[in-house]
Amino acid sequence: MKNVWRVLHGLMAGLFIFAAALQYNDEDILRWMAIYLAAATVCIFAVCNRPKPCCAAVVAFIALAWSGLYVIHGAWKVPLPALFSEWEMKDQTIVAGREMNGLFIVTFWMAVAWITGRKQPENLS
Repeated sequence: MKNVWRVLHGLMAGLFIFAAALQYNDEDILRWMAIYLAAATVCIFAVCNRPKPCCAAVVAFIALAWSGLYVIHGAWKVPLPALFSEWEMKDQTIVAGREMNGLFIVTFWMAVAWITGRKQPENLS
């Protein structure tokens, strides 16, 4: 099971690196690259069998708090199909919805990294 988690963390690290690369034309590139690359780093540590649950918790907390700002401003009202209907960023509400959901993905996967990275009790048998 440990190898399955390592593969999944590797896939998510690739996804987070790809998400960071997509920020090249964003107006606040540094913030978005920082959160995605921080999440990728946590995943890479997990792949290398050196999990950092404390780092995962910090990244999850930051992403959750940041996504809360989007929730407060109503980004959750954007219908899910609208987020994928077009690739262009024509509407700011669609942009906000995509950004909020990206932060939710980071939060969710950092929670997974935290859970899978904690030391498991030794088998007493």
